[in-house]
Amino acid sequence: MRTIIQSGTLITAADTFQADILIEGEKIVQIGSQFDTAGAQIIDASGKFILPGGVDPHTHFDLPMFGTVSSDDHYTGHKAAAFGGTTTVIDFVSLDETTLKASVGAWHEKADTRACIDFSFHMNITRLDSAIAAEIPQLPNWGITSLKVFSAYNGRLRLMDGEIFQVMRIAGEHGLLTMLHAENGDVIELLVLEALAEGHTEPIWHARTRPAWGAIEASLRGSALAAQAHAPLYIVHMNAGGEADQLEYARQRGLPIMG
Repeated sequence: MRTIIQSGTLITAADTFQADILIEGEKIVQIGSQFDTAGAQIIDASGKFILPGGVDPHTHFDLPMFGTVSSDDHYTGHKAAAFGGTTTVIDFVSLDETTLKASVGAWHEKADTRACIDFSFHMNITRLDSAIAAEIPQLPNWGITSLKVFSAYNGRLRLMDGEIFQVMRIAGEHGLLTMLHAENGDVIELLVLEALAEGHTEPIWHARTRPAWGAIEASLRGSALAAQAHAPLYIVHMNAGGEADQLEYARQRGLPIMG
């Protein structure tokens, strides 16, 4: 099946220009003009921009969390992504089952029959023992090359610093990327208890119990752990300028850290 997209304005990482696109099967085989249109499906893109499909590397679909479930599942979330020009999403597998393999299987059961765009998974590591540690190197065999750890959500998702260091070291040895939710879980727990004791339950107190300094400090701490583990690190959903400062500090010292 040949498809020709005609007269659109192409936007690449380097240039913006008008051209036609020749597609055979599901692959772009040529960008140019005056293609043979015999037997081809023609799509008129006059007056339209043509961009590569977006990749959203951080989604939470059909996710049970703290007594509720995220509003989108793998169909409605994929559909919304497609309407916005995002053609690939990467969701997070919760470590809800006994093993990593079983948890990955449970997430495929959620996603495989509902997916309507390309998708992949990260693996949350929210507890660590010898069995989990032994499974981590197997993740690429199941299509997963990235892990996520948390320095917040005490007693639920958080790993201790030594455990995060162990995960990073295993990841680094096996070509995996560690992702970090960087906050100070101890300070958050204390501030939440104090706010509740004083009757502060308005939404603004979510922010007031999670001061930016905790994220700034945890970003530097995560970078230091990654440096000692000789592993790459991706600090996710950075919100404060100080976090970006810590990222710059780490990168200036040659560490393979992004955010």
